[in-house]
Amino acid sequence: MPLDPQLKRALADRIRFYNELGIYDFYRRESPAPIQLQPEERDPLPIAKAVARIPDDLLDQVKPESDPAQGLLAIREDIGDCTRCRLSKQGRKQIVFGVGNPCAELMFIGEAPGADEDIQGEPFVGRAGQLLNNMIKAMGLRREDIYIANIIKCRPPGNRTPERDECETCSPFLMRQIATIKPKVLVALGAVAAKTLLAINAPMSELRGHWYDFRGTKLAVTYHPAFLLRDPRQKKEAWKDLQMVMKELGLKPPAKSPE
Repeated sequence: MPLDPQLKRALADRIRFYNELGIYDFYRRESPAPIQLQPEERDPLPIAKAVARIPDDLLDQVKPESDPAQGLLAIREDIGDCTRCRLSKQGRKQIVFGVGNPCAELMFIGEAPGADEDIQGEPFVGRAGQLLNNMIKAMGLRREDIYIANIIKCRPPGNRTPERDECETCSPFLMRQIATIKPKVLVALGAVAAKTLLAINAPMSELRGHWYDFRGTKLAVTYHPAFLLRDPRQKKEAWKDLQMVMKELGLKPPAKSPE
């Protein structure tokens, strides 16, 4: 029996909502008789009933891509020329989606694009990006081996710190990127990335040096490369964090720490 168009739209919206939370697995339970929803039950729609009645064409929309590269392309298409928050009207030139290996075991997550990133459309390409490249190289890896993204995908004006609502609006797309790539280890670069991912309001001194479970993926916290440029004395501390990550990934430490 075909679904009422209003109910079908509600189901699609609910599925999209759960996708943005990183939930992709849905199951259709068999029922001896069709479930009849009363008008007052349709909004909000109980998820148990929604799952029980999802038709095949809607299930096809939520099946995750078997190819991570195609999955990332689908996420980028969903973002489009995003106008979901105020940043779209505050001078950003383009979306800075992410770059790297779609099957990476290691994923770095920063705060937001800067001026250079906004121009080139790729995260971490300015001075902080050059330092990050050196950090990656010191780990015995190449930039193309890993994946790099940010909490938000548009440059805040004047490189200001992203507002909470901007992070909340944009981060679901990052959650989908993480779910698609399925890295073995995540590294949050800086306080904004760490606090957004972990929902913990604590200083970096307390956040660093520990492993966290992020939806089944191990997450470590270290300083943002831009901070290390301002305070090079903390590079040794950041290197300790990266050595912890290297041990988890089974990477052989280099002869000496990076300068």
